[in-house]
Amino acid sequence: MTDSITPLQRALADRIVGLVHSEGLQAGTRLKEARIAETLGVSRSPVRAAMEILRREGVVTHEPNRGMILAVVPALPEADQPEAAGGASALDRMLVQIARLRHEQQIGDQFTEAELMRLLEVERPVLREALARIEDLGTISRRSGYGWQFTQGLRDSSAKAESYRFRLLIEPAAIMEPGFALDPEWITQMQREHEAMMTATWQESTSIALFEMNARFHYGICAGSGNRYITEAMARQNQLRRLYNYNWRLGEGRVRVTCQEHLEILARLAAGDLEMAALLLKRHLDGARDAKVSLE
Repeated sequence: MTDSITPLQRALADRIVGLVHSEGLQAGTRLKEARIAETLGVSRSPVRAAMEILRREGVVTHEPNRGMILAVVPALPEADQPEAAGGASALDRMLVQIARLRHEQQIGDQFTEAELMRLLEVERPVLREALARIEDLGTISRRSGYGWQFTQGLRDSSAKAESYRFRLLIEPAAIMEPGFALDPEWITQMQREHEAMMTATWQESTSIALFEMNARFHYGICAGSGNRYITEAMARQNQLRRLYNYNWRLGEGRVRVTCQEHLEILARLAAGDLEMAALLLKRHLDGARDAKVSLE
């Protein structure tokens, strides 16, 4: 049975487990497919496949008229060691190439597989695997009849600046929401992931693992607010900025700065010093914005 599980499905199932912890969900909670898809920035079909994996593993059960129910709160998956065991996958490298071509405007809002095959110098089956992954992330969709189109994303400098200003409004405020709380296990897991990222050998495609870790960090903090509107807004921001950030252009040095700042915030959150954590988060977002603006 497990032979049919693809690496992408396994990774998404693990992300759903991470979501259970970041939102502090308890056994008996109904897991809504549409909300999980929106939160994780993927389409519903891969969520359905990942939920089936979790059902077979006993993490969720299916109840008539209710859907998927969390049966147990599983342990968090072990933190990945980015690119540590065998280097970057060909698929990850291709995703970074596509992100770069999109940034350089070599790929328009609408494109064909033939165009990308020429630009990437790859065969159609390989390209289709990459496109399927990007489609699952909700970034592209098939055009009726022929070709593909980008559905969303942060492309121009004004959109990126607006995104940072919006995040400065909601993320520090999330920490100051009444009843803000984080699962200590989630904090520990985040610390492990950031420490692993800092010691990993940096490769260009490590940018994918970096962004996904970054997205979990910021979403987890917003989810800790218990405010559904803040949480949904952060999920949307992660989805919008995903492909743009796969094309990491700030170098390995900025990776260390990002990880160190995140670890400082996590330490304050673990200690219950919420005001300082909110202040550090604001400074972190300001610094990240300034670093990105310098590239425009």
